[in-house]
Amino acid sequence: MSRARSIHIVEVGPRDGLQNEARILPVVARIGLITALAEAGLRTIEAGSFVSSRHVPQMADTAGVLAGLSLPPEVDLPVLVPNGRGFGDAVTAGARSIAVFAAASESFSRHNIGRGIDQSLADYRPIVAEARAKGLRVRGYVSCVLGCPYEGKVPLTRVVDVATRLADMGCEEVSLGDTIGVGTPDAARAMVSAVAGEIGIAPVALHFHDTYGQALANVLACLDLGVTTVDSAVAGLGGCPYAPGASGNLASEDLVYMLAGLGVETSIDLGRLTAAGKAVCAVLGTKPRSRAAQALAAQMAVESTHV
Repeated sequence: MSRARSIHIVEVGPRDGLQNEARILPVVARIGLITALAEAGLRTIEAGSFVSSRHVPQMADTAGVLAGLSLPPEVDLPVLVPNGRGFGDAVTAGARSIAVFAAASESFSRHNIGRGIDQSLADYRPIVAEARAKGLRVRGYVSCVLGCPYEGKVPLTRVVDVATRLADMGCEEVSLGDTIGVGTPDAARAMVSAVAGEIGIAPVALHFHDTYGQALANVLACLDLGVTTVDSAVAGLGGCPYAPGASGNLASEDLVYMLAGLGVETSIDLGRLTAAGKAVCAVLGTKPRSRAAQALAAQMAVESTHV
């Protein structure tokens, strides 16, 4: 296979990023973030999740977020649904894309969603079928593909099995998540290659966390397999509550900068993307974790002194 000439970036900051931040953003701020990301050129932006606000208060009133957005129809706004009730709420709120979440680790699955792998997949099957029947786009997530906080190394055969079952039930895209960010390039490439050997490379998306600073290297190692979709979060928002020291998702700014240097098209304005990350971090009371964003900010500060 050969490297794709363009990469589609799935922005996960407003969901996977914010749900792991300590401060809770009000609906209006979440709407502002998603709007700014769309204006930067992103065309797939996770808008939130229909989970219990008691368990994930950061995602409360995702329906209000969807209702408050006014974006072109080409901007896809997937939402995570953990069960039938969440799916029903998403449909009522007008969601056009959903995502379901499974794990390659039995222990992680039980700790995170209270169900084992087999039961979670069985529960998702009718949801995916109904979503497809209604014309909704469906994405499947597989977590712990390169390691688990409870079990350590996860067998590659289990990753392939879960990914294949998600694809078989109707998930158009399967995002392979290094949830605790322990993977390294050779392991990431081998994992993606094994999954692609069963479901093809077209449905495969990469979702690497940056706990050990390996996320960009892992993406680069997999690009030559023909991957065309990569998940990232503006400003490197997020993390994993089950992985002490986890530094969050791969920063969208860093990914866009690297891809531009490789001559790979993303259609994303790095300046606007960086501004969106800076703005949301100001509301969160933190600083962007993106190296590219930090470098650009420093460069702008130097240039302003010479004006």
